[in-house]
Amino acid sequence: MSDDSYEISLGNFDTETRGRSNLDQVLFWDEQAKKLSWFKQWTKTLEWNSPFAKWFIGGEINASYNTLDVHQNNIAKKPAILWEGEDGTRRTITYADLYTDVCKFANALKSLGVRKGDRVTIYLPMVPELPITMLACARIGAIHTVVFSGFSAASLRDRIDDSKSKVIVTADVGYRRGSSMDLKGIIDESISGLNFVEHVVVLKRAEGNLQLGPKDSLWHELMKGSSDKCEPEHLESNHPLFILYTSGTTGKPKGVLHGTGGYLTHLNSTFQWAFDIKDSDIFFCTADIGWVTGHSYVVYGPLLHGATEIMYEGVPDYPDTSRIWDIIDRYGVTIFYTTPTALRMFMKFGDAIPNSFKLSSLRLLGTVGEPINPEVWIWYFKTIGKSKCPIVDTWWQTETGGMMLSPLPGLETIPLKPGSATRSIPGVDIAVVDEEGNEVGSNIKGYLVIRKPWPGMLLTLWGDDEKYKNVYWSKFQDNYYPGDYAIKDSDGYFWLLGRADDILKVAGHRIGTAELENSLVSHGDVVEAAVCGIPDEIKGEVIVAFVILKQDAKNDTDSLRTELIEIVRNDIGPIATPREIYFVTKLP
Repeated sequence: MSDDSYEISLGNFDTETRGRSNLDQVLFWDEQAKKLSWFKQWTKTLEWNSPFAKWFIGGEINASYNTLDVHQNNIAKKPAILWEGEDGTRRTITYADLYTDVCKFANALKSLGVRKGDRVTIYLPMVPELPITMLACARIGAIHTVVFSGFSAASLRDRIDDSKSKVIVTADVGYRRGSSMDLKGIIDESISGLNFVEHVVVLKRAEGNLQLGPKDSLWHELMKGSSDKCEPEHLESNHPLFILYTSGTTGKPKGVLHGTGGYLTHLNSTFQWAFDIKDSDIFFCTADIGWVTGHSYVVYGPLLHGATEIMYEGVPDYPDTSRIWDIIDRYGVTIFYTTPTALRMFMKFGDAIPNSFKLSSLRLLGTVGEPINPEVWIWYFKTIGKSKCPIVDTWWQTETGGMMLSPLPGLETIPLKPGSATRSIPGVDIAVVDEEGNEVGSNIKGYLVIRKPWPGMLLTLWGDDEKYKNVYWSKFQDNYYPGDYAIKDSDGYFWLLGRADDILKVAGHRIGTAELENSLVSHGDVVEAAVCGIPDEIKGEVIVAFVILKQDAKNDTDSLRTELIEIVRNDIGPIATPREIYFVTKLP
């Protein structure tokens, strides 16, 4: 733990908000929820039947209405999304444009038979049609389930099958490092034999003819025939908004189910507290929308606040290593939110690259996805922020919905310690406990737990209440256990120390060891397999696999290694590719 501290004030010194949250957490969140637009007031703020929480019972709300309709009278012409592709193509989508396209696509979904409660799988690259589809689903009460476009056909099939999605929305291609990815081909492979899939909507991006099947419809054809008027459904606060799959310690990914009213309340509050958002800000979060950071702080959080944001399709070091700094300078980005993995990569490229840009528009920096070590924090603060930007080091996860530990420069001014996510947000109760669940003293390593329900928390796991109870609530009764080690120092600051379970964190992405091991063992020559993570200076952690072969397995280990890597890439996706595979006679 670093002893250094830095205090950068944005002029916010609110002590009342945290004070009110400490007096009565339920009443506090009741006050925060009233900042949203509700069609009907709730009758009960919280119903807590451990471990199931229902927030704002009886209240009626719509996520699409709160991100679009509420802005049409005052900021309709303001840019919502400034999109840029890897090849430099640019689009500007205003709040009026977004509203029109969401209404039209909501009607298109209705024309395909999508109704309230139906699931829609979205397998799109980072293009504006991705948030448009999400908000169109939210508008009519359909449940969206976004799958990262880097996942394989097998991983995609698991998610489509589990959610029983009626409609798939995809593109013919996505672009990455100058190459195109055949998304439509992956979809066709993934839904083969899944008769419950009724329609596939395809966003055509590439030149040339596109082979369409009987279930396929073109995005632009559907939009052409759709009305731009679509009244939002009045949805009960706990109506599911989305399913997002995340790796588990056993086998297949878990479908994390989030509601509407509580989730929006959590995001509306944390986005303002953490980022101090102003009308003039240009917000840039580098997360892919296929992950929870993209859901919460690329789509819903910024749009709730009427913010203007950058959306970039591509990788941060292509076509050259200066791409991100160029975007920040050209658009005048004021708030930048990225991962420690990306920062370590930028550090490796050297200071001369960012130093060749002004970066003078930046006023606040953030990190997400994994703990940031002090060396990287200080580099970010000095080289990118020019020692004038507070750093918002955030801890949270798919299941929490939004930030749980973070500095909050939009609310208060406190000293920042490099490597610490500082304190819990107002309205949540977080502690570090020992194996018996007793809170430990200062500077003692233990398990992070959340002791009371919070509005952004998951409703359950899709179709599996029992697994939800066992995974998150069985280790420490009535305490939510996220699976992380932590220390709380004598100033009350939290320091995250990594996973305490069988989850690997590769470049900020959660990958279950069981899922990887099952993939490796599916090869006919493999008897047993074990995987682990080893430290990596860029990705934080990379995967190493140990494999025991059958006695009659072929002797060509080079080709076996290639085959095993191909299996993992096909079963899960490139993000799960092992750095090394060792053939052993006994597992370590």
